[in-house]
Amino acid sequence: MKMRQKILLACLLIFTFSTTSVWAWDANAETKANETLAHFLTKDKSIDNFFKQAYGYAVFPTIGKAGFIVGGAHGEGVVYKQGVVTGFTKMTQVSVGWQVGAEAYREIIFFQKQSDYEEFIKGSYALGAQASAVAVKSGVATQTKYNNGVAIFTDFKGGLMAAASVGGQKFTYEAK
Repeated sequence: MKMRQKILLACLLIFTFSTTSVWAWDANAETKANETLAHFLTKDKSIDNFFKQAYGYAVFPTIGKAGFIVGGAHGEGVVYKQGVVTGFTKMTQVSVGWQVGAEAYREIIFFQKQSDYEEFIKGSYALGAQASAVAVKSGVATQTKYNNGVAIFTDFKGGLMAAASVGGQKFTYEAK
């Protein structure tokens, strides 16, 4: 692939994954989020403690990620406060570094306290590249702690991607 094509592809990926001005929500967003919650509980019953103790959480049924040198990720989710849906969120991520491929995964972000939740719903929340997610599997939640007021769990859905890249997740929020 010529350098010009690589640059064009990178710009296209950045544009695709960074536009957040149009909110086109799936009518089944809450249903998909609830199915995702059930899936995580099936994989690790101990994650139930996070649901009981967290002030709020954001659930992303699918986040798609793709890259070739420059990459991006995007997903839409549902935000809960003490078990009740309060709004919707979008996640975008742009990363730079060695990477190739595409994958999809589920993600839940737990907010430990009210202040952590309120920071998220301000609408311009970001997780830095240093934020780490835990791949959900049986018993892993019992060993997981909050880091700066958040705990992040992911579950691989499919695809193949090799990456050694740097980039943080950015979120927008819209109240229900």
